[in-house]
Amino acid sequence: MIKGIAHVCYTVTDIERSILFYTGKLGFRHAFDFRNAEGVRTGVYLKIGEGRSFIELFQTEGENVEPAKIGFQHLCLETEDIEATKTELNVRGVETTEPLFAGDNAWQIWITDPDGNRIEIHQYTATSLQSPFI
Repeated sequence: MIKGIAHVCYTVTDIERSILFYTGKLGFRHAFDFRNAEGVRTGVYLKIGEGRSFIELFQTEGENVEPAKIGFQHLCLETEDIEATKTELNVRGVETTEPLFAGDNAWQIWITDPDGNRIEIHQYTATSLQSPFI
């Protein structure tokens, strides 16, 4: 059902500074950007080592951001079959969202743990933006 950790997502106040930290100080590699309709970078995927794991960073909106909106946002787990995983989780009593084909060309469903922490479950496709890096 669950293959491993796909990524951890953080919201940051200065995406350029964060990219420099993760690439320059920790040695992660830039994989790809998320851009809005105007072409402005709003997020980035950074590759960790030689495995299949990434860190996802998104820029916060506005100048006075609540501290709760900065930092950890969600854990993403990888699966090879989103539909089978959804069915198995539902059988086990875990509520899931319906599968969504996301902007990175990967399938995803969402669940929460007992404390409300968001968990994305993610299935790569042949056209996933992550594919060249895994």
